[in-house]
Amino acid sequence: MALSDIFGLFSSDMAIDLGTANTLVYVKGRGVILSEPSVVAYHVKDGVKKVLAVGEDAKLMLGRTPGSIEAIRPMREGVIADFDVAEEMIKHFIRKVHKRSTFSKPKIIVCVPHGATPVEKRAIRQSVLSAGARRAGLIAEPIAAAIGAGMPITDPTGSMVVDIGGGTTEVAVLSLGDIVYARSVRVGGDRMDEAIISYLRRQQNLLVGESTAERIKTSIGTARMPDDGRGASMQIRGRDLLNGVPKETDITQAQVAEALSEPVQAICEAVMTALEATPPDLAADIVDRGVMLTGGGALLGDLDLALREQTGLAVSIADESLNCVAMGTGKALEYEKQLRHAIDYDS
Repeated sequence: MALSDIFGLFSSDMAIDLGTANTLVYVKGRGVILSEPSVVAYHVKDGVKKVLAVGEDAKLMLGRTPGSIEAIRPMREGVIADFDVAEEMIKHFIRKVHKRSTFSKPKIIVCVPHGATPVEKRAIRQSVLSAGARRAGLIAEPIAAAIGAGMPITDPTGSMVVDIGGGTTEVAVLSLGDIVYARSVRVGGDRMDEAIISYLRRQQNLLVGESTAERIKTSIGTARMPDDGRGASMQIRGRDLLNGVPKETDITQAQVAEALSEPVQAICEAVMTALEATPPDLAADIVDRGVMLTGGGALLGDLDLALREQTGLAVSIADESLNCVAMGTGKALEYEKQLRHAIDYDS
């Protein structure tokens, strides 16, 4: 028995949804037991990074740190942007889940965007192995999202899933347990936040931070113009760019819909392109079954209606859309034999 196998006896295998905005950890036999923002705060002293906080605590520091502390998101557009920090973050989450960390060498499956390059995949695998995994497997995000949403992907019929994450939107048509067509566009929750920030800067000469933009999006964000042309409103605070002083103002749903029109349009176009590239028999199945939305971005108000208007198809939102990818990656771990072809263990 190899040493790694002995370590494996002490560990619970896990699945990680290493997202741009949030990281979720699924432990075999226990379900999703950790969901925290993908943020790390560290202190730089003599050129050496010392991690101060990870997850929720670090997110509170975003945009509010003094010169000696940096709070960053090591994931950008679904792939690793800063290796050392990402590795520390993965280690932290593994330790948090595994109380007896000395013996634990879990097998870990991580989901990656369909459009990730071989170099990006190798980087994710390497980070997971360096963080203490016995083996690291990768699964494509659209497959994980479809499994998590309960779609019958192993049947010989077409299913379409649109997974809208923080950094990327993955549009995929699946049949017989694999991807027939997939497209990954680098538009997601982050791009929506940026769109709100630049809209306020242009239209109201107001500068707001990322956390304020995210709060606007989650509170009154909508993909369609409200019927009354105004919709709900909320108070926001930022810096007035004309005279440089802090200022408070109101923003309406109609303004948010206008701000988000570009990223929403990009998501709609990605879905239309996927439908055009789908083989006719599978397209017929999609007319029957409709389109499934997963990911945090699926919670944007009226996004399903906006897509329905563009495509003419039935569009539904997965039950636990935020957890879909993590649940699907976890199920791939539980039913590894049946889904062996979808998990890539090669380096």
